[in-house]
Amino acid sequence: MTVIIILILLGIFLLGVELFLLPGISVAGIGALGACGFAVYKAFADYGNTGGLLALAAVIVLSVILIIVGMRAKTWNRLSLKNKIDSSSQPNPENENIKPGDRGTTITRLAPVGKVQIGDRTFEAKSIDVYIDPRKTVEVTGFDNFSILVREAEDTTHNA
Repeated sequence: MTVIIILILLGIFLLGVELFLLPGISVAGIGALGACGFAVYKAFADYGNTGGLLALAAVIVLSVILIIVGMRAKTWNRLSLKNKIDSSSQPNPENENIKPGDRGTTITRLAPVGKVQIGDRTFEAKSIDVYIDPRKTVEVTGFDNFSILVREAEDTTHNA
């Protein structure tokens, strides 16, 4: 009897793994089917129709309970991450009061992407037309996601 109970519990556990952690047909699903199926077979073989039907009923009831409890939103709310990520790896130039027409200096070569310094902050920038060497004055022309679009400034006497 102990083997049958252990196999049923193992099968229900593997069913939970299959449904909620490894969706699709995987080893857990095949293991769940095999464990529950063998437990029901062993119950029929060892205890006759009454024992087999009780084992089958136990597998069905426990499976339904697992599915109902697992599908409730409260179950997953307890396990889900509640923290909000509001930072980024790159500063957003639009939030830093950078606007078209501002000037800065290239830190690295823009080929076509590199780093520029505008004011006291460093940003990722893209050259809109040509490669720009380091320590050249550039002018902001626009934005592309978290990158600044720049072109080499015509007046190179101003360094920001």
